Amino acid sequence: MPELKSFDYAVVRVVPRVKRGEFINVGVILFCRPLRFLDARIRLDTERLAGMALDIDAAEVQAYLDLIPRIAAGGPEAGPIGQLDQPERFRWLVSPRSTAIQVSPVHCGLCDDDPQAALDNLFERLVT
Repeated sequence: MPELKSFDYAVVRVVPRVKRGEFINVGVILFCRPLRFLDARIRLDTERLAGMALDIDAAEVQAYLDLIPRIAAGGPEAGPIGQLDQPERFRWLVSPRSTAIQVSPVHCGLCDDDPQAALDNLFERLVT
C-alpha cells in the first residue's frame, strides 16, 4: 500500500453579487507540500454566470480566473506573485477576498503519489 500524502485545497468561486452571497464553483486549487505540487483547474460556466447576473462581463471574469493556474505554476510570466515559493503562492491564492472571485476555506485531504488525480477528482466532484 502506498504511503498517503496530505494536501490542502480550496474551491474557487465566482460571486457575482457579493452582498447576496450566491456563488458558482469554478475551480480548485490544490497544494501537496510533500510532493512539491501546486496546481489549479478552472472552468467558468458562462451560461450559469449569465443566469445569475446578466450585467457581469464574463470575459473579464475569465481573464482574472486565468491568472490562478499561472500563479500556481509560478515563474516570471506569473508576475511578482509567481516568484514566491509554492507555500507562499498557495497562501496568496487562498487568502480571503471580498471581490467577485473568492475561495472557500482551506480543506485537507490525503492522496497517493498522484496529486494531479486528487485535483481532477475534486474538480469533477465540486465544480462540474
